[in-house]
Amino acid sequence: MADALMVVPAAVLRNLADKLYEKRKNAALDVEGIVKQLATAGDHDKITAVINLLTTEFTYSPQSNHRKGGLIGLAAATVGLTSEAAQHLEQIVPPVLNSFSDQDSRVRYYACEALYNIAKVVRGDFIIFFNKIFDALCKLSADSDSNVQSAAHLLDRLVKDIVTESDQFSIEEFIPLLRERMNVLNPFVRQFLVGWISVLDSVPDIDMLGFLPDFLDGLFNMLSDSSHEIRQQADSALSEFLQEIKNSPSVDYGRMAEILVQRAGSPDEFTRLTAVTWINEFVKLGGDQVVPYYADILGAILPCISDKEEKIRVVARETNEELRDVKADLAEAFDVEAVLSIARRQISSEWEATRIEALHWMSTLLNRYRTEVLQFLDDIFDTLLKALSDPSDEVVLLVLDVHACIAKDSQHFQQLVVFLLHSFQVDNSLLEKRGALIIRRLCVLLNAERVYRELSTILERESDLDFSSLMVQALNLILLTSPELSEIRELLKQSLVNTAGKDLYVSLYASWCHSPMAVLSLCLLAQTYQHASAVIQSLGEEDMNTKFLVQLDKLIRLMETPTFTYLRLQLLEPGRYIWLFKTLYGLLMLLPQQSAAFKILKTRLKAVPSYSFDGEQSKRTSSRSPYLFLHHTEDGDITMDGGYSHNGINFAARLQQFKQMQHQHRAHWKTQALSCKISTSLPKGLITKPIGVTVKSGQAFHPLLFVGDM
Repeated sequence: MADALMVVPAAVLRNLADKLYEKRKNAALDVEGIVKQLATAGDHDKITAVINLLTTEFTYSPQSNHRKGGLIGLAAATVGLTSEAAQHLEQIVPPVLNSFSDQDSRVRYYACEALYNIAKVVRGDFIIFFNKIFDALCKLSADSDSNVQSAAHLLDRLVKDIVTESDQFSIEEFIPLLRERMNVLNPFVRQFLVGWISVLDSVPDIDMLGFLPDFLDGLFNMLSDSSHEIRQQADSALSEFLQEIKNSPSVDYGRMAEILVQRAGSPDEFTRLTAVTWINEFVKLGGDQVVPYYADILGAILPCISDKEEKIRVVARETNEELRDVKADLAEAFDVEAVLSIARRQISSEWEATRIEALHWMSTLLNRYRTEVLQFLDDIFDTLLKALSDPSDEVVLLVLDVHACIAKDSQHFQQLVVFLLHSFQVDNSLLEKRGALIIRRLCVLLNAERVYRELSTILERESDLDFSSLMVQALNLILLTSPELSEIRELLKQSLVNTAGKDLYVSLYASWCHSPMAVLSLCLLAQTYQHASAVIQSLGEEDMNTKFLVQLDKLIRLMETPTFTYLRLQLLEPGRYIWLFKTLYGLLMLLPQQSAAFKILKTRLKAVPSYSFDGEQSKRTSSRSPYLFLHHTEDGDITMDGGYSHNGINFAARLQQFKQMQHQHRAHWKTQALSCKISTSLPKGLITKPIGVTVKSGQAFHPLLFVGDM
């Protein structure tokens, strides 16, 4: 200190602390001259003493004017040192940097000015303090005083020039500091950071692309800034980096993919679009590198397919197709379970387009990695079954495609049919709303005969008689009306002459016994008219209820459809089809005369032309009543009490099977009726349900509603 006081006159020190800027400026020029003389003389000890004096007595002084003078004095000393300033920077720069946080805005301003002048002198030697200077400038960029901000901007530009010229700048040391600042929300700081990223990226010797994962998330965060200028700057920087990625042979896609996946779900539309655009390029460029991240990428893309913004939807769909086109090998870390889990989760999306694409992914995975996917069948089966209730028909059809793909194996086929029937059983609305669509689609995908045989086998053993009856009626209606089942209708028509038709007839008959009208429909379709007549004759008084009559009405109306054209034409040959007439008249006798069905059937029978009756048969037919020929027994027919059969079909056994099943249904109905009667007669609070009896509200009417609404 004493050496410094001897070197620097007291008047200079006094002026250096004066409140007037001009006096401080003149004093600083004196200090510059003194230091220059000492430097020429090589007396660096005295130079050090002068710098210490300026630091301790001025820059750290409690008086603001002293601090201002100290800062201008340090800058002047650096100018005086010129080329020898580097060896004294460790003393000069720290007190200046400390002044950047001074409470007095004018001191902060002079600190910027001082460091600017120091940097102009030392240039590249200045780099050793870069991180500290950058940190200080980052704070000053958001200073509350506009003059300080302006001074900081000038200093910032100079520091950028120095860094771009220097070969001593360490990007490795700088990146942690940048990463730490990237999530700051202040708009001035954000502009400052983006500016530095762009400048450093423009330097050929600095590999900013290699460190992009460290600050990529921060740049994406800026895309949603309220300032248009900041959004534009961030977008410009990102666009430049994306172009570099396209031209670079080595890129760390993995770390960045994780960031992009998160940003693709951003509430900000522009951020989502940019993220999806980047993901699209990554999928195209990344190759094997992005395979381990396919599940995460797919999880980000599928929701974007339903985005409200069309641009995002377009890019997302393109990316989705790119992903699906890649034939990833399991050896390349392609995680089937993870991708399958994403698809399963998105099947429950609130957006239809996303659900559709998720199901397409299910199909893709099954086609390419069937063995691996089936290992996780338990995880996805319930989700697929629930999707059958989806409000979208397209979704339901795709779900069935996936189910059919799974059910190619007999084991999984049986499991599918069992689960499907169980779903119909626990959810009547699914059967009513989707039953026909589901069954028809499965028949197309998995062979109609195979589907119907399996359904019949399961329903034959079903203990829930109400559900069995309901299901059989539904299946019967689909069989009679759906174009997809035309082949098995033709096969059933050959039951009396074709072995395959006979086998199918016998297979369906076992479960069709749950419904008298289903059995009669089956008999009419298979042209087993004699047996149909026998079934009608077996019906008892207890069968003649409202439900039965409504079903009978449906059957009569179905007989007027194209499906039964052959039957109506057979009425032209009464001598050949005597049992058909007897069956139809049997149905006519069961119908109330005032019903529409009675009139329809009676009109049909009256339409049979008289010339169709020939020989002995026509002689027995009255002109007013052409129906007396029914008393005639055709040659070769066997009376009803015999064990008649045709093409190996034991009709007597079939009739017994039908009677036994109907006996079970009558017993079940009686139990239900008794239970309801007891329940209504008991006081409230004492109503109990008999053990072993299942009572369903309104159950007796559900089959009618379903059949009528199919």
